[in-house]
Amino acid sequence: MAEFVPSYTPGIVLVLQTILLFSIARADLPGTWELIVQDAGIASMHTAVTRFNTVILLDRTNIGPSRKALDRHRCRRDPKDAALKHDCYAHSVLFDLGTNQIRPLMIQTDTWCSSGQFLSDGSLLQTGGDKDGFKKIRKFEPCDPNETCDWVELQDTELITGRWYATNQILPDGSVIIVGGRGTNTVEYYPPRQNGAVPFQFLADVEDKQMDNLYPYVHLLPDDDGGHLFVFANSRAVKYDHRLNTVVREYPPLDGGPRNYPSGGSSAMLAIQGDFTTAEILICGGAQSGAFTARAIDAPAHGTCGRIIATAADPVWVTEEMPFGRIMGDMVNLPTGEILIINGAQAGSQGFEMGSDPCLYPLLYRPDQPIGLRFMTLNPGTVPRMYHSTANLLPDGRILLAGSNPHYFYKFNAEFPTELRIEAFSPEYLSPDRANLRPEIREIPQIVRYGEVFDVFVTVPLPVVEIIQMNWGSAPFATHSFSQGQRLVKLTVAPSVPDGVGRYRIQCTAPPNGAVSPPGYYMAFAVNQGVPSIARWIRIVS
Repeated sequence: MAEFVPSYTPGIVLVLQTILLFSIARADLPGTWELIVQDAGIASMHTAVTRFNTVILLDRTNIGPSRKALDRHRCRRDPKDAALKHDCYAHSVLFDLGTNQIRPLMIQTDTWCSSGQFLSDGSLLQTGGDKDGFKKIRKFEPCDPNETCDWVELQDTELITGRWYATNQILPDGSVIIVGGRGTNTVEYYPPRQNGAVPFQFLADVEDKQMDNLYPYVHLLPDDDGGHLFVFANSRAVKYDHRLNTVVREYPPLDGGPRNYPSGGSSAMLAIQGDFTTAEILICGGAQSGAFTARAIDAPAHGTCGRIIATAADPVWVTEEMPFGRIMGDMVNLPTGEILIINGAQAGSQGFEMGSDPCLYPLLYRPDQPIGLRFMTLNPGTVPRMYHSTANLLPDGRILLAGSNPHYFYKFNAEFPTELRIEAFSPEYLSPDRANLRPEIREIPQIVRYGEVFDVFVTVPLPVVEIIQMNWGSAPFATHSFSQGQRLVKLTVAPSVPDGVGRYRIQCTAPPNGAVSPPGYYMAFAVNQGVPSIARWIRIVS
């Protein structure tokens, strides 16, 4: 792939974009926005939703003062921190969705561009970072909002190899694989394994001058009992057998240039359903090749997407075009099986002050529609969310938007300032005219086992005319345009049976194994004619 050489006329691009946006703005576009918190105190670089309906927001420590003070007599002391050696400010907070209250949390070591994943017991594993956080392993055990859980930095174990810009993925046995990182072309595991850090040559092979192999896209495939991972970095992908440390398949390259950090595309796996043996991967957007090293902040982003059946006998990429070029977008698996693409910019690359032209229009990707009809442009927001922003699905079906800090430190007097506001976007399925279709889960088990048949009871205002789906989604660790561990599973269900006035019983079968749904907690949604219920948390165990 040739290096990027600017060859466009900025004025023409701006005029065309203005005409396009003006024509779209005249339409009545779906979706609504709301401001939830005016000032969260920190700009969230990493975000995760817990089973207690709280949200962990996490920045980095060596950023100087935040806007949220730690509790009295709680300060971090680091003589090597060039910004603030005696730091009494929070760099992580806990947001209570029920009250919209913010509680400061204490993080000791630098979490800049780190990675994370929920474990099977519901605790958040958080790994790596920069400087004193390079080899650190941390845990956050969520608690009731009235309690005072906080970060714990493990003292008895650390990463075998320091990791910065790595990716975590929970495996069927509940362990976590930690993949890559800046200058770290290996994998390792938590809990640590005897073989330590294992070389992964693929990551070295795809590394280029601007290191487009960072934050690799890692998806656990549902085939072969969960022994295979789809790993994408730069513009290439492999099927990796983590048990044997062997690449068992090389996929065709995806055209359109690099897609991973710092070129800022995004990826999600489509809903797993049917017989649970098929996995389709979607990758969208990205910067032009070389835009990062050239500091070409006005270089138009790509609008191409690639979709591939990773489990097919002869997999090929099918490409399609988004309505907008986009970098630094976030992909969110919605309860319906559709994908929301939100946040980001239309020019530049990832990196401090490297992006321009914020992309305020979300997109709805409808995977079951024909090519050319899959993307729907949604109601635009007003807050630019570019570098270091996040998007997470909430149990009520909204999408939480947090962060955006394109600057090395907090900077509020800028074209794209450090962003402390928290917003929520409501897809069209939450519109008032669909309220009579929205089911409410009345009874559901708290714990199920693989393959178990169980009943869910729901109520619906209007009579049910279609099969009510039961879909459950993981709670991923969102950072840098990729949600680590994200997946949506559509359970096998029987047609709903009336059980009183407006009440229905749905017979469900839990996923067959940990390759389909790794052990842990999920948001279980009942979906009626494309309208999801408020989720109930459910745990799957062996």
